[in-house]
Amino acid sequence: MNKSIKFKVLEFLATWLYSGKAPKAPGTCGSLATLPFVFALAYFGGMYAVIAFALAVALLGIPVAGEYAKILNRKDPGQIVIDEVAGQSLALVFAGTNLWLFALGFLLFRLFDISKPWLVGWADTKLSGGLGIMLDDVFAGIFAGIFVWLVQFYFF
Repeated sequence: MNKSIKFKVLEFLATWLYSGKAPKAPGTCGSLATLPFVFALAYFGGMYAVIAFALAVALLGIPVAGEYAKILNRKDPGQIVIDEVAGQSLALVFAGTNLWLFALGFLLFRLFDISKPWLVGWADTKLSGGLGIMLDDVFAGIFAGIFVWLVQFYFF
């Protein structure tokens, strides 16, 4: 594969359709860019389609994020947001198409991703490469998803 084509494909995926190239808050922009995909998947395919999407993005994202970070020669560049896509998707598994739960899942995911509690912080500091880039957001998404499930279970 032509090196410039490989770079362009990696950049397109790692920055999630270039949303991570936003000059401010690229992680939030990547999370926002995830919402229409997850909503459509939840609407047309339900919870299992969202889970499949999250897993596929996470598995694809590990080598993509690792390779793109190597090219940029940085541990976890902010413009890599494919990890936010996986984590944000996991946070919304139980939201269905309820816009209140979508907003809650978005906010909780961003809170856990930024504050990095417990396993989120561990993965962020102890793991490296594509796995390290991906796993902290996956943990943040799982924690946010648990809260969304609790709210959905008790209030909706």
